[in-house]
Order: sequence, then structure tokens, then C-alpha cells
Amino acid sequence: MNSSAAATARLLGAALRSLLVLTVLCGVLYPLAVTGLAQAFFPHRAAGSEVREGGSGRVVGSSLIGQRYDLPARAGRAPAPDPRWFQPRPSDGLVTSTVDPRHRPLLSGATNLAGDNPELIRSVEAARAAVIEDNSTPGHPVRAAEIPADALTSSGSGLDPDISPAYARLQTHRVAERNRLPVRQLARLVEEHTQGRALGFVGEPRVNVLALNTALRELLAGR
Repeated sequence: MNSSAAATARLLGAALRSLLVLTVLCGVLYPLAVTGLAQAFFPHRAAGSEVREGGSGRVVGSSLIGQRYDLPARAGRAPAPDPRWFQPRPSDGLVTSTVDPRHRPLLSGATNLAGDNPELIRSVEAARAAVIEDNSTPGHPVRAAEIPADALTSSGSGLDPDISPAYARLQTHRVAERNRLPVRQLARLVEEHTQGRALGFVGEPRVNVLALNTALRELLAGR
């Protein structure tokens, strides 16, 4: 009996020592080392890839998370896109949590609808009509064939911060008209904020909407 109790005590002692050592290594030293290396070599990314306004230095968001640019909501109506700004992709994957009725946090995700799903087809058709109506300007009507796919569908997360250069260019006439700016100046701004493929071959060219609108805000402030 005594030997059995002693063996159990030794096992418990070894388990507690292992727990303590692993807690210090994995729960303290490793996170500190990773955080220190990230702050030393990738400070911008480690801080959340913040985007700041050039003049004030105020943080306006993260380059990794998309955000909408809407007009103030009216009673009984959903907020409409603000025509003065470049708009991101649709965010059909965003839903409101019903588990937390007090705060109603937004949850990201994909719609998971099949390509022939009637709901998805209606959503794409409605998005196409809205893009044509919102972006057509006098002398420059938008045709359905000009609309890229990312203007009509949401990303897998619903939080894609980027749009295609084609979608950004499609919006230049509307943004230029609403802000009384030359279209050529807006086209140049889009070109300056177009990022190529990673490593020259990974992914597709893209435009970060937050960075583009931040540059537009600075341009308008400097007039």
C-alpha cells in the first residue's frame, strides 16, 4: 500500500512539474519570443496593419479588413452606399449574431450557396442592377458586360479589403462626378494604389479600398 501511494505521488509530482515547465515554455516564453520577433521584424503587421491618415495620423482602419462607406441610415431603410467613395465588394456573408441580442455582433463567413441557387442568382442580379444604376454617369453608362465578378459577389470571409482594378476603374466616373474631380486624376489614383501579384505570380492584381479612399480623402482635403 505504501509503495503504491509513493508511486502515485511520484507520478503526480512528475505530471505537475511537466505542467509547470510546459506552461512556462508554451504559455510565457514562446508567446514573448514570437511577439518580440514580430515587433522587431514586422512592426506594421504585428500592430494590425493599421492604415493612418497622412495629415492627422489618425488610425482609420486595417488594410486586412474591408469596411463599407455608407450614408447615414434612415428610419426603416438600410444604409445606402455613399456615392462619394469607392465601394468594396458585397458582404453577403455577414450576418448578425442571434446568440447575443444585447450587442448583435456581426459574424463573417461565406453564403455557401451553390451557383444555381435561386437566392444567389437573385442576389447577383440585384447587385448588377445596383452597380449599373449607382455608377452610370451622364455620357458614361455602365454596361453589364463591363462589371467584374467581384462587384457582384462576396468573398469567402465577407471581409475582403481589396477589389479588382477593373471594379475600381468602373467606379472612377461616379466618384469623380460626386467630388468634382477630373476622371483622369481619379484613374491615376487607382493606378497608384494597384498592387500586383505577390512574388509576381501569386493571386491577382488588387486595390485596397481603405487605402484608396484614405488617399482620396487627403486629395479632397488639399484642394
